[in-house]
Amino acid sequence: MQDHLRVRMPTGLSSLDPVLDGGIPPGSVVLLLGEIGAGNSEFAHSSIVSLSLLKANGGGQNQHALLPAEIAYITFTKMREDVLNDITLSFNPGSYDLLQQEVVFDDLSELYFDASIVPPGWYGDGDIFSRLQKKQRKENGDILADLSHVLSSKQQNSLIILDSLTDIATTYMNDADWHTLIAFLRGLQRVAKRWNSTIYLLLTAGILEESKEIEIADCTDALILFRWEDVGAQRRQRIMYFEKFQGVMPYLEERDLVKFAVKISAANGFEVRNIRVVV
Repeated sequence: MQDHLRVRMPTGLSSLDPVLDGGIPPGSVVLLLGEIGAGNSEFAHSSIVSLSLLKANGGGQNQHALLPAEIAYITFTKMREDVLNDITLSFNPGSYDLLQQEVVFDDLSELYFDASIVPPGWYGDGDIFSRLQKKQRKENGDILADLSHVLSSKQQNSLIILDSLTDIATTYMNDADWHTLIAFLRGLQRVAKRWNSTIYLLLTAGILEESKEIEIADCTDALILFRWEDVGAQRRQRIMYFEKFQGVMPYLEERDLVKFAVKISAANGFEVRNIRVVV
């Protein structure tokens, strides 16, 4: 039992995993809530690259490290090629083929755009059969139902990245729809334990009302905040906070490891720098 509790799924970030005693407890839903450009996307992208390299190289020697059986990236508005290009051009130009091999991409952008006024020709094929399919999806479709189907198809012990919870949340703003979204997230938090999978949810800060951000955070096991902080002389620094982390927060607080300066570079990706204490 004790060995089971010590198992961690690495983030793949060499500057962070030792701080987390090896990584994230499998079965955790982690909300990456970030101001624009503050680092939540880079955190997820660097993790994907690092874990893909670890898997390709046969993994590490730590018996308590659980490498993901599958790395799944789910997007609602971006094309697969755009995601791959963004990751590889930002961090590791040589990793394009590796990511194609190690990462399973699910592009649900047609489901998202079908419910909008965006012309079908902007995001999909323009043949008659495709247009009929789009019309049927628009009339009968449910984004969360389709997302549930995709999530349920993933292997156990996986890392799953939902690249923009913002896109979904902003389409579920009225009271009835919002309740549906929150129920979905609470169900996802429960089933992640059964799947033994780690799930990253990316959410842009400041778009939803604060109360809605808090309600979403309450449906997750961990909340990591990414913010910009003024450091004087007209300079800004990216900062990462742990606001909650089930199974890990006591470990962090005992060592006063709650707030970190962050650096993002092409050579090393997302790095935790200058460990700092919240006073």
